[in-house]
Amino acid sequence: MITQGVQVTGRCSACGGTTTCDVGQFFDRGRLRWGIEGRCTDCLEGWCEQDSGPVTPENIRQALLRAHGTARLRLFGDVPELVPVLQALRDARELALGQARAQAAELAETGLTGTLVEMEILATHLRRRAIAVIVEAAS
Repeated sequence: MITQGVQVTGRCSACGGTTTCDVGQFFDRGRLRWGIEGRCTDCLEGWCEQDSGPVTPENIRQALLRAHGTARLRLFGDVPELVPVLQALRDARELALGQARAQAAELAETGLTGTLVEMEILATHLRRRAIAVIVEAAS
């Protein structure tokens, strides 16, 4: 399992007090999953939300990117055949063919960027098709 998380604070919608939230992404059993759990320190209002799918809510992604930085996925070695790359991107991200082509071009040129979990998931899908890739911190 690959995970990444961060703790953030905010304002309680019930009383205006301070909330503490644990947010994160993880890759488990072949799926991108995300979660957020929070509690108000003043009124003890609490919540928990989890889901899975190809896209994590943007507020969770941005909190992870601010805390941990951006990861870059890039090809390692020779540029592979396009068809396996397209298949891997479509499977991992549930993309239309045009979107997969655009991301494949970006992958071949500068690499794709996102959270560490997102890039590791894509790397797993590409490696299953014998495409050599590397995940690194984006500079």
